[in-house]
Amino acid sequence: MIHQRSQLLSSCFLFTDLLLTTAAWFLAYYLYFESGWFHPERGVPGIFLCLQRVPLLWLLSVVAYRLASMYDVGRLRRFREEIVAVFKGSLLLALLVMARIFFLHDAYESRAGILLFWLLNVALVLIGRRAAWAVIHTLRSHGYNQTFSIIVGTGRAARKTARALQRVSWLGIKNIGFVDEKTNRLSGDLDVMGGFADLPQLIEKYGVRHVFVALPLGRTDDARRVFEVLSRSLVEVRMVCDAPNLAGLSLTTTNLDGLPLIGLRESPHFGLNIVVKRAMDVVLSALALLLLAPLMVLIALLVKLTSPGPIFYRQERCGLNGRTFHMLKFRSLRVDAEQKTGAVWAVKNDPRRTPLGAFLRKTSLDELPQLWNVLKGDMSLVGPRPERPVFIQQFSKTIPNYMARHCVKAGITGWAQVHGWRGNTSLRKRLQYDLYYITHWTPWLDLRILWMTLFHGFIHRNAY
Repeated sequence: MIHQRSQLLSSCFLFTDLLLTTAAWFLAYYLYFESGWFHPERGVPGIFLCLQRVPLLWLLSVVAYRLASMYDVGRLRRFREEIVAVFKGSLLLALLVMARIFFLHDAYESRAGILLFWLLNVALVLIGRRAAWAVIHTLRSHGYNQTFSIIVGTGRAARKTARALQRVSWLGIKNIGFVDEKTNRLSGDLDVMGGFADLPQLIEKYGVRHVFVALPLGRTDDARRVFEVLSRSLVEVRMVCDAPNLAGLSLTTTNLDGLPLIGLRESPHFGLNIVVKRAMDVVLSALALLLLAPLMVLIALLVKLTSPGPIFYRQERCGLNGRTFHMLKFRSLRVDAEQKTGAVWAVKNDPRRTPLGAFLRKTSLDELPQLWNVLKGDMSLVGPRPERPVFIQQFSKTIPNYMARHCVKAGITGWAQVHGWRGNTSLRKRLQYDLYYITHWTPWLDLRILWMTLFHGFIHRNAY
């Protein structure tokens, strides 16, 4: 449904985008032709030629930006979706401008100039969008531009939805109450406004624009009835997935020849994301190996001099897709440590440790050789910590979704580690943090975790 406010907001965005695109156009002209930083081969066209092209630029901008869905304004639209749309729209605009200029052999003809215009346009439009949304969110948080919603259901998912709407008040969606036909004493504190059949009257009376269906998975028949009732009303309807066993996993939607599909276990680590993460791993691990080489040589000498046996300890671990690899560590245990006990979980004050090994474990310096595992591609700098196959067989049977952590590469450090969930701590909590990392991964989150590792990841009370 198209609303007047959305149309007004889209028109405001279009107006500001055109202004910022025009600014990028003139700024690109100045930087490329007038600043002296570049040396145009075809000479410097007059500024009047740049002015003459502005009406055509506006026309092409409207076409490109519309095709890239830059004005599909929605309260629940994520900013990263807007970033993709701006990149697409700006790239299409640059290609259209380039096609027109080179087809007519315009005096403004310059690939480098068009590239500069595209980069400036992306930057300015994104900054403008970010600033505009910041103003809009502030106004909505103070009660302006509000819309109303109703939550269908009174259970766990309904309560979580209500709390989420309160936390993100900047969306401007205010819940006015709940609707359900199966209430009990536990829902007595909720404002239940009626049953499913009352939805059309409530929507009309309060001007509701959003309905969140938050029913348990076992009530599919009730959900179907709700959709039938809502088919007579012009409201936006969204389904809240009440799946406690899927906590920490992202739910995505896609289309298979007209058949809607819901993804229950998908990772953001695909396509270009893999290239970016691998590039970060290679550059940072190589740099770390170079800088830490003197320290690692010193530790290697001390390991060799203080206890008999090899310097490094190779242990089989499971990584991406459950594939095994041999993880490297500086040896911190006696050579015969596992001959009698076999694989056992690390414990505090482990009597099998060497004197130097106790220090290495406490400071996590025994993990440094894993930088080589990262450089080889067995591991990543950041990710869930790898476990031994024998333990994974146990955990996968007792902890739901434990295997989901293997959909990405294992890491030297991770979101769970920097929050203290390491060593002999709760496996369920550790899994919760690992799954959060997997579903919310960005390069900036990796950098944040690496920065936190410097202060919280090396020396920790649970490091033994």
